[in-house]
Amino acid sequence: MGGRRQRVRVVTMGCSKNRVDSEHLLMQLSAAGYGISPEEEELEDAGVDILIINTCGFILDAKEESVQAILEAVDAKKRGVISRLYVMGCLSQRYRSELPSEIPEVDGWFGAFSIDPLLQELSVRRNPALDTRRWLTTPGHYAYLKISEGCDRQCSYCAIPGIRGKHVSVPQEQLLDEAAALADQGVRELIVIAQDTTFYGLDLYGQRRLGSLLEKLSGIEGIEWIRLLYSYPASFPEDVLEIMASSPKMCRYLDIPLQHSADPVLKAMRRSIDADGTRRLVERIRKAVPDIALRTTMMVGHPGEGEKEFEDLLSFVSEYRFERLGAFAYSEEEGTWGAQNLKDTVPEAVKQERLDELMELQAGISLKYNESRIGSIERVLVDSCDPVENTFSGRTSRESPEVDGEVNVTCNGKLPVPGTFAEVRITGADEYDLTGELL
Repeated sequence: MGGRRQRVRVVTMGCSKNRVDSEHLLMQLSAAGYGISPEEEELEDAGVDILIINTCGFILDAKEESVQAILEAVDAKKRGVISRLYVMGCLSQRYRSELPSEIPEVDGWFGAFSIDPLLQELSVRRNPALDTRRWLTTPGHYAYLKISEGCDRQCSYCAIPGIRGKHVSVPQEQLLDEAAALADQGVRELIVIAQDTTFYGLDLYGQRRLGSLLEKLSGIEGIEWIRLLYSYPASFPEDVLEIMASSPKMCRYLDIPLQHSADPVLKAMRRSIDADGTRRLVERIRKAVPDIALRTTMMVGHPGEGEKEFEDLLSFVSEYRFERLGAFAYSEEEGTWGAQNLKDTVPEAVKQERLDELMELQAGISLKYNESRIGSIERVLVDSCDPVENTFSGRTSRESPEVDGEVNVTCNGKLPVPGTFAEVRITGADEYDLTGELL
């Protein structure tokens, strides 16, 4: 690549697992001499030659968002803002036979596991020595660590196994090397992710090894917080709770998508756990880690959910009062077990009404939880600062980046540096964010 270095931008759609893939790709491109253009810069002003969109293809809304991003990039190419456009990730993996003819302006389509072919298209030979190195697109003090790929579960509504394939764990030695490198880069918060983190190790070691992995990650110098996301409720490994309760580096935080509480719906969803098992699990988690912040995800409108089942869900959420809860309405996805075997009988308007009612209920729960923290002194990881207003925003160990609220802090003196920790007294709360003052 003689003359001016070509500049490449990778736009990541969808989940944080996609972000990790993008960061591995960017590291290889940077090492090969490409200039890297950050996502947040205006495309017209960034001098981008090559745009790569890492797409999501999970549910209808995500697919539409990815398609819209591709069409906007096509328009940018027509206007001469970029020279080449490539698409990778879940959407192109799922629809690789249809998309090239529908959007012919794209220069190349690559699937979810096609980093090597994409590198070859860009005249780059993958450097194996960089396989555990990343060009971070998050703020430099936190990063995601993807510990496995794919999923062996067969939930009725989920297209991921068809897109990403069977569960494949990343060898522990590779993960520890990657985590240590991230710590050397300045990462202080490590967020452990996978389609199902609890399944980690079964394919490689014949048993679940999530607990031992978390223990070893806790030993890495420089890492101060370890956060666990996307844990499947069935056969949850109990040793993880012991480690979470005892390790000073483990955030007392768990993202565990439960999806529903009523037996008929859980059975139709093929979740491998019933209503009693779900309730016992939540109670065990709260007993083992009393100060834990639980984030869960619920689905409304799945086939089998009548008024009775929806009322059961509302009652369940009211009783267990999750600190964080997200929800979405069922959408029938081609190729899934549900699309092939169940009828989508709940009208879209009813799904939306149920979704609104559930989230209104959760808003009140979240508000009361946040208000209960007023007056407490909490350790906050500083994410960003505003020197004009002399304020900063950050999170406690009970807030995960990008999905949870923030702590917005007013300073009377010198602002702390992003990536450092600060002691903050909580002075106010709404249903999402907290306010505080620096001590």
